[in-house]
Amino acid sequence: MLKLGNQSFPDESLLIMAIVNRTPDSFYDKGATFEFEVALDRVRSVVADGAEIVDIGGVKAAPGTLVTAEEEIERTVPFVAAVRAEFPAIAISVDTWRAPVGAAACEAGADIINDAWGGWDPELAAVAAQYDAAIVCTHAGGVEPRTRPHRIEYDDVMADVLTRTVALAERAVALGVSPSSVLIDPGHDFGKNTRHSLEVTRRLSEMIDTGWPVLVSLSNKDFVGEALNRPVGDRLIGTLATTSVSAWLGARVFRAHNVAETRQTLDMVAAIRGTRPPARTVRGLA
Repeated sequence: MLKLGNQSFPDESLLIMAIVNRTPDSFYDKGATFEFEVALDRVRSVVADGAEIVDIGGVKAAPGTLVTAEEEIERTVPFVAAVRAEFPAIAISVDTWRAPVGAAACEAGADIINDAWGGWDPELAAVAAQYDAAIVCTHAGGVEPRTRPHRIEYDDVMADVLTRTVALAERAVALGVSPSSVLIDPGHDFGKNTRHSLEVTRRLSEMIDTGWPVLVSLSNKDFVGEALNRPVGDRLIGTLATTSVSAWLGARVFRAHNVAETRQTLDMVAAIRGTRPPARTVRGLA
């Protein structure tokens, strides 16, 4: 059972973490949800489309203009509070690598700290423990936040992923985070080139075998674009194909921009697996 905030999800559930960027320069939407009310409308839309989690970020992952912790808090914390007020049952995640931001967001009602930069701030897991929040432990190859990997190499990329993410998960539990509220993430594109990201995808079952629930953040990423030679706006098919493979291999949570399409994809995988009944079964019965 996976516990996120005041909700618990059975092991067979496939969950969507919808991306809501409070940034003016995100790689995918170019600031489309930077404005407060527009971002709230985005939350309403993704909840209607079937997302169980909303992931709120105040700093884009790529290099760019410096965003201080204070500015990140201004972008995210009042918004977390507004989402919590309107959606008391939804699981709210904050995408940050900074402990002060995580603490302020949890104080405002966040349930999950999505640490996409691999424990860069060692105090972040302690914040999750303090607020009884869940935490996502991500592999980023030890690279500094908001930097791109340059000719990064691994003797065995999945071995490095397992070593780092499991160590982060075990440390979080040791600090007081509930074991049922810890997820691990292979960190597609983070500290990796395209071949690395493709390899961790096909070897995802090795992460599943650790026993920790696995989150994947695949949506419209560069490894999809490079695999198919497609620009950012034309990566949905590749993203959904990767989503299907990852779900079949055992991933549990899927961070996504395109929620309605991802919901159908995951529901179809669950129907094939036999963990979700067909919506209707009339063929051959009339």
